[in-house]
Amino acid sequence: MVNRARCRPAAVYPRGVQAFVMDRYGGPGVMRLCDRPLPAVGPRDVRIRVRAASLNPIDWKLRQGKAKPVIKPTLPAILGCDVAGVIDEVGAEVTGWKAGDEVFARLEKDRMGALAEYVAADQAVIARRPRRGSWEEAAAIPLAGLTALQALRDVAELRPGQRVLIHAGAGGVGTLAIQIAHRLGAWVATTTSAKNTELVTSLGADLAIDYTRDKIADRARDFDVVLDTLGGASEVASLALCKPGGVVVGVSGMPDAAFAKAHLPAALRPLLWMATGKRRRAAARLGVRYRYLFMRPDGDELAELARWVDDGSLRAVIHQTYPLAKVAEAFAELERGRARGKVIVTVSA
Repeated sequence: MVNRARCRPAAVYPRGVQAFVMDRYGGPGVMRLCDRPLPAVGPRDVRIRVRAASLNPIDWKLRQGKAKPVIKPTLPAILGCDVAGVIDEVGAEVTGWKAGDEVFARLEKDRMGALAEYVAADQAVIARRPRRGSWEEAAAIPLAGLTALQALRDVAELRPGQRVLIHAGAGGVGTLAIQIAHRLGAWVATTTSAKNTELVTSLGADLAIDYTRDKIADRARDFDVVLDTLGGASEVASLALCKPGGVVVGVSGMPDAAFAKAHLPAALRPLLWMATGKRRRAAARLGVRYRYLFMRPDGDELAELARWVDDGSLRAVIHQTYPLAKVAEAFAELERGRARGKVIVTVSA
């Protein structure tokens, strides 16, 4: 049941819009469907009428308060990082965009708000949505696609002919990372369960390793690049799968020292240093690098991904779609950790 407790009536606002709001940290039940003010449009902003949004692990981590050392939303907050929709209004300094343009975006990290009928975004993070595919498919791409692209091309500098391992190939990031690595000319291995083998091979994986039955090292090793989407013990294990000089790029585990210096309070850095000691020692012993990616919203790279969708070399995989009124159910499904591709929320027709 949708929690409407403490929601203000639509009559309070001249143009009330529906949004899923959290006013405290906790489980899916802390969110409620409310009427909120129409988002203000800053000089460099566009306001988007949301057609679809997608959920990502960062959304439930924010809701639970696990990301507070890095991102601490001002409560009450509207979650949602990925959006696809139609521009409704543009700010005075916006160039190249107009009302009626169809766009998609990974919203700014200190803003968010895709789980609503309207959201405002800086023009730097938006791109024209792919011509091929649905609104839901467009909304599935931004955060996961940018994460995969930046991890593989920008951080790991993946080159044609190199060997790459992508953990959790059937997940939101994994399904796009396989395709991006394949497009970049790499030989691609991925971990998945037996039921998803056909999916990951259809996306371009050269080798699918059933993590429920096989040890990865028994099937393949000496990778140039490992994309670790799991964190925890998987980070150290991934280092051992690389050849000397290789690199593990992590996107969900403990940050590295460079990230800590740039983003964490000084008081937390010694704690992170101690917590990552085993990983640092393993990397030094094996002659392998570990790099942590804190994905950045980027409209230009998103436009590149849209071109890849349109030329048929990149496609979104959708696990399940929910209406806005059932956002709590969508979160619950995502948090089960079994999604095959992305969990999508449809907002308006």
